[in-house]
Amino acid sequence: MMAGSAPNASDAQTDADTDLWVRVRRVGTDLLVVATRELRTIARTPALLSLAAAFAVSLVAVAWAGTGGGGGFVPLTLDLLVFVEVLVPLLAVAFGYRSILGDRETGELDVLRTFDVSRFAYVGGIYLGRALALVSIVVGSLFAVGLAVPFLSVDVSTFLAVNAAADSGVRYVRFVVLSVIFTLVVLAVMVAISAAARTVRTAFALATTFAAVLVLGIDTTLVAGLAAGLVSEESLATLLALSPNSAFRGLVLSTAVGTVSGAAVSAGTPLTNLAGLGWWWLGGVGVAVWRVWPAVDEPRNGRF
Repeated sequence: MMAGSAPNASDAQTDADTDLWVRVRRVGTDLLVVATRELRTIARTPALLSLAAAFAVSLVAVAWAGTGGGGGFVPLTLDLLVFVEVLVPLLAVAFGYRSILGDRETGELDVLRTFDVSRFAYVGGIYLGRALALVSIVVGSLFAVGLAVPFLSVDVSTFLAVNAAADSGVRYVRFVVLSVIFTLVVLAVMVAISAAARTVRTAFALATTFAAVLVLGIDTTLVAGLAAGLVSEESLATLLALSPNSAFRGLVLSTAVGTVSGAAVSAGTPLTNLAGLGWWWLGGVGVAVWRVWPAVDEPRNGRF
């Protein structure tokens, strides 16, 4: 009997593996369908296209007016750093705060659920589509500015002394990569806000408040705490990693800038900063998946 039962157990395991593979393929297919729909929606939204163009023009204007264009890649990175910190959260608000809420208001979310689309596929598709559009804008704008550096005059010296050997396109590419990571993190939080909010007013208020806290709130609080003696210098680097903006800034200064005027830039620990961004990303995606629709209404067939 044991010899006869072995094939049955093997067949059951094979069927389970096949069923799991079919479910994974379906989640992937649904995710790509939703992502494609998001890209089409963005392409048909003039307001988002106008904001994308304004973002690109703003970066070009900053590079033209600053020292970066004539000074090299590292000065250009320093010129653009603050503006990326400010403009990317604002751009993410526009692209993300109604990403899920819009479907909920129009009833399209309920329609999608009748097709038994999993929450992972839906949220993943929303995030992937919006992320592809937003990252394309950020990367395209930054590379367009960076490509102009070799053709601009470098005869006029600037106040910023940078080691010529250290000023290379590789450092600027690092800045672009870190800007992509920062963009993905901020967008994840915006999608989470869109999933959790139930009205446009609430979503917009939460998104703009979060953007303001990123740009000013956390850094200002830490500086005030340091001045008041409530925050020690030893713990400052770890606390700065808790802010996406500060973690992004620290990574840029330590990996894309490195040395300014012969002195190393103190920007915290790269691994700590990267871990801080990772936790924000995981938290944003996790909240979005959790809050996209009530758990009590989920199908009872064991699908995720």
